[in-house]
Formats: sequence, C-alpha cells, structure tokens
Amino acid sequence: NGSMKSPDAMGKSRLSGKLGSAMDPCGAIQAVVELEENEEKELVFRLGAGKDWPETAAMAKQCQGLAVAQQAFKDVKSYWDKILGTIQIDTPDQALNILTNGWLNYQTIASRIWGRSGFYQSGGAFGYRDQLQDTISLLHSNPSFAKRQLLLCASRQFREGDVQHWWHPPVGRGVRTTCSDDFLWLPFVTCRYVFHTGDVGILQEQAFFIEGRPLNPGEESYYDLPTKSEPSTSLYDHCVKAIDHGLRFGEHGLPLIGSGDWNDGLDKVGNHGKGESVWLAFFLYNILTDFAEIAKTKGDQPYSEKCNREAEQLKKNIQKNAWDGGWYRRAYFDNGEPLGSKENTECKIDSIPQSWSIISNGGDPDRSRTGLEAAYQKLVRKTDSLIQLFDPPFDKSNLNPGYIKGYVPGVRENGGQYTHAAIWLIMAFAKLNDKERTWELLNMINPINHADQNDLSQIYKVEPYVIAADVYAMSPFVGRGGWTWYTGSAGWMYQLIIESFIGLKRKANKLVIEPCIPEFWQTLTIRYQYMETNYHIRLIQDLHPNEKKMILVDGALQPDGFIYLVNDKEQHSVEVRLPLAAYRPEIRTGAVKELEYKMRDSGK
Repeated sequence: NGSMKSPDAMGKSRLSGKLGSAMDPCGAIQAVVELEENEEKELVFRLGAGKDWPETAAMAKQCQGLAVAQQAFKDVKSYWDKILGTIQIDTPDQALNILTNGWLNYQTIASRIWGRSGFYQSGGAFGYRDQLQDTISLLHSNPSFAKRQLLLCASRQFREGDVQHWWHPPVGRGVRTTCSDDFLWLPFVTCRYVFHTGDVGILQEQAFFIEGRPLNPGEESYYDLPTKSEPSTSLYDHCVKAIDHGLRFGEHGLPLIGSGDWNDGLDKVGNHGKGESVWLAFFLYNILTDFAEIAKTKGDQPYSEKCNREAEQLKKNIQKNAWDGGWYRRAYFDNGEPLGSKENTECKIDSIPQSWSIISNGGDPDRSRTGLEAAYQKLVRKTDSLIQLFDPPFDKSNLNPGYIKGYVPGVRENGGQYTHAAIWLIMAFAKLNDKERTWELLNMINPINHADQNDLSQIYKVEPYVIAADVYAMSPFVGRGGWTWYTGSAGWMYQLIIESFIGLKRKANKLVIEPCIPEFWQTLTIRYQYMETNYHIRLIQDLHPNEKKMILVDGALQPDGFIYLVNDKEQHSVEVRLPLAAYRPEIRTGAVKELEYKMRDSGK
C-alpha cells in the first residue's frame, strides 16, 4: 500500500492491528522516533516462538533489553565468522572475494540446509539430492554437515534401492517416485566425503531402510508415510543398493531416465519405462569409477571389479549411442527419438552432457572437447552475460518432454540460464585448464557483476549477493534474475571457485593446489584453516618457462608437490610458485585486462 518512496504506514500515527484470512501475510511493528540533528537511537525487536504461553513469556523476558540483544548479535556474528572463515581468499577481483568469503556458504547453510525455504519456495521439506549436493561445499569448513546428511539420507532409502524424492520432518511423510538420479547422489557424495576427509569409518555407520508399497505400473509417484525397516545396515551397503538399482538400461545401453533425472522437468521423456538419459550415463560412470576405489579400500574386491566392468561397458555404450556428430545428445524418448540432437527443432543442444563428459572422464577426449566448444558457441550469450541450459527452448514443436514445456521459453529450465548447469560448464573448462574461458564465464555468472551499476541492477532486479537459480534469457526480460536463495547453485558455485578455479583440493591430510586462474594475476593469497591450525598461502605466477610448480612450507620445499596438513595449532607460511608455460607478450597488466573483460561483458 503506497510506494517504496512513500509507504502508507508512514502517514499513520498507528497501525490498524487488523489480521485474518485473505489479508497481507506479514507482521508489521511501528515505533515513533524523534531525532535531533546528529542524534542516534537504537531499537530492538524480538521475534520468537515457544510451545505454550508460559514458555513464550519466559523467553521474551530473558531476551529483554539492549544488552541482551547486543550480546546475541555478537554471538551470532562470532558463530558465522568461525564457520565461514575456514577459507578466505584475497584475489585481484573484489566481487569474487565478497561472494566467496561468506555469502555462498551462508546461503547454503541458512536457506538450504537449515531453513529449506526461500522467497520463491517455502516448503521446509528435505530434498534427497538437494541437500546431499549442498553439503559437498561444506567439506572444508564443517564436514560433519555432510556426515549427518549422508546418514540421514541413507535412512530415507527403500529396500529396493530407490529413495524418497523429498520428505517432511519430523515424521518423514514424503513422495516416492521413479526419478532416476536421486538415489545415486548417496554414493556420489559418500565418495567425495571419504576422498576429502579420509574418514573410511563412515562406511560402517548404520542406518535403517524404509518400507512402502512399490509404485504400480504407469505410476510416477505417490505421497505416503513409510515405515522403518529392521534391521539397520551400513552406509556402504546402502550405497551398493543404490548403485545396483541404477544399473537399469534401455535399448541403447544407457540408464533409464524414469520420470526425470537431474532435470525434473523432463518427466515425460521416459515415463513409459524405456526412455534413456545421456547425462545420467556420465553421472553413473563417474560414480562407478569412484566407488570402485571405495570398494577396494573396504576390501570388497568383487564389487570393485563389478563397478569397473559396468563402467567400461557403459563408456562403450556412450561412445556408440550418445554422440550426435557435433556434441553429445541429452536423452532418448520412450519411442527411441533423440533429444538434444541436431534432428530436433527445440533443445538441439543441452549443456550438461557436454560438461559431464569431461567432469566424469566418461567421454571420448576429442568428442568431449568438440561438444564443449559447441556448447560455448551456441549457449554462451556474451552480450547478455548469461549461459543457457539448452537452446532453442521448448515452445511450439510436437516434442512432449514434460512439465518443463509449461515454463515460458527462456525461463528457468526451459532454455534460460539454469545457474547450476552453467557452473558445471565452467568446471569442465577449468578441468581442461582453459584459463581464459574459465575466468570469462565465472565473471559472467557472478551476480555482483549483474548489479554493480544502476542500469544493470534495474535489469537484474534480485539480490546480487546470493546466487539465483536462474536468469531469464528471452525478451522482454533478458538478464532478469529468477529464483534466489533457495538454490543448490550456491554450493556448486563455492566448489567451482575454491576447487576448480583457485584449485584447493583436500585429500585426507594432503592439500593439493591446482589453480586455473588468469595468467595476468601475478599473485593471490589464501588463508586455510585446518582444525586449529592456519595456513597462510601465497600463490605467485612466474613468467619463467619450463620451471615446475614449487611449494614451500615455512621455507621448506615440499618434494611431493602438495601440503601435508598437520594440526599443531601453529601459523604456517606457504608459498606456491606457479610457472606459466611460456612468456606471452599478449599478457598485459591485470588492470588493463580486467577493464577489457568488464567492457566486453557490459556490451561496450
């Protein structure tokens, strides 16, 4: 009521106090303050909840007064400083520093893991694949998040190997579906957790299965309260059950897509039980090769060999049936028609098979590079600073991929920038050590760069300090930010920056540094906290050909090429010298190169 410049309530001596159904769903508190020139006053509002009135009244009394509020604010800041301060970077790019040194993991923890809510979706449910992915970004700062989530998700797995797509705590009522990738995120994240922490003991941690009626033929989902199944079994066994459930293939030898894979909107591609997913083939290949190592570490040699056999056969099927001539296809419909092919009038090329062909090592190297180049040429919109998921969007063709077609063309998954996938594309370029494109595309999707000028902010229109799930790609809303806060893109963006771009990869008690930073960055610094020990790392790029990477810890050369992490509660100085392959005259000063990027990205 009124406007941002003149809210209606500012003209009233007191608010009406009205409430009830069909009225604005908000709470508003009004206080009258009179200020002299240069005068300052502080107001404290309390918001809380209790199980009954006596508890609520007691809580309100305990929280009374300015001193209590100031201490609470100090405590919460201290908490976030600790949990978000594990890695702090200082690079020549301030926008990158701001986003990385707090906002990304804050978004993941507060909105995704704790709140499970945002302005665009206020559900509160646990998404099986969602929170598992989110916790990967917290492995450096708080691996216990991932451990708890792994065991929680294992307890939401049916004996058949599939899982609840989402469920509501505390009782666990949720939905059982034929979605084809949910259950596979359990072994995927388990592998990442074990490789990162070295904690093989988690494989023996116990979790129950749940039981519910199987889905009927032709039934895509149902909502119910499952029961707990006795006895419990190990996380390792839960992962094996998930992988075995995923070894279901169609006539092309590719995994069945069911009622959708990572892209839930493709729910009609394989709803009759025959459609196949190319992206899922790469994802499953990645899991099989990684879990083969886990099984070997566990002493389960037969299952390790089974994983390797299945991975080898899957890779052959990918090479035989997934290539479209210039890029990898996205899927096959139940009737055998391809999706993500030059034969299609809509969704000719999708980015995620191209990205994961490289991320997973499951693609032919030459084909993968060709496919990634095709994605760059056809999906990267430089003048609009966005990266489309696929193109053209679904609109008027006879293709019926599912509810994704209900989105306006260029919005969300339907051909807009789905930031989740854009990040995977950049990860693929980083894995190829393509420094120029990695930096170009990372700049392109950094939300701060979409609102650092007033005219840009009027286009973007959403919060620039958190990741938006999508950015619109069609007129008249090109460049408009979509679903902010409640998106898994925040966690993946953090992984992209820390592990793919800056290049910090922890393997148990070893810290490997393999950056893919611009050649015109001469130096950057990192503070890495390992338990109670701080490592102050300085990366220096030297213009000296044929010199190997050198790592010095407290002045001592590390012959193995990585940092051994020791919790001795001391401060350690680390110098990493990164030689450029050869001196190139076109590498100009950082300021000039940076200006070129900004001018190009703004369309000037």
